[in-house]
Amino acid sequence: MSTEITLTLPDEVYHQAEILAQQHHRNLADILVETLQILLAPTAKPISTLADSEVVALTRLRLQPLQEQRLSELLDSQQSGTITQTESSELEALIHIYEDRLLQQAQGLNEAVRRGLIPPLTA
Repeated sequence: MSTEITLTLPDEVYHQAEILAQQHHRNLADILVETLQILLAPTAKPISTLADSEVVALTRLRLQPLQEQRLSELLDSQQSGTITQTESSELEALIHIYEDRLLQQAQGLNEAVRRGLIPPLTA
């Protein structure tokens, strides 16, 4: 089920989403929906209420390959001092997504170990 809404976006946000959609040959609306899903996913359900298969899936959570590639490109641009303001904003957004996924993965690992679905990690 989907609900259609109308949003008024700041020009810079729209421009960044448009660039991202063009770079990945994707529809702008799909990029915006995916971004909202990523940002809102942690608030969906407490991890303790997830099915075992969902918890195990969280332990494998990673950035999508295109996101990983773009993150690497942007980090290289930042390190070389050639990053633009738009790219800097995109980098910030990707870092936020990366950190969010890393947190979800850690919580999934904790819950999976607690339930005995996977053995504890060893150093």
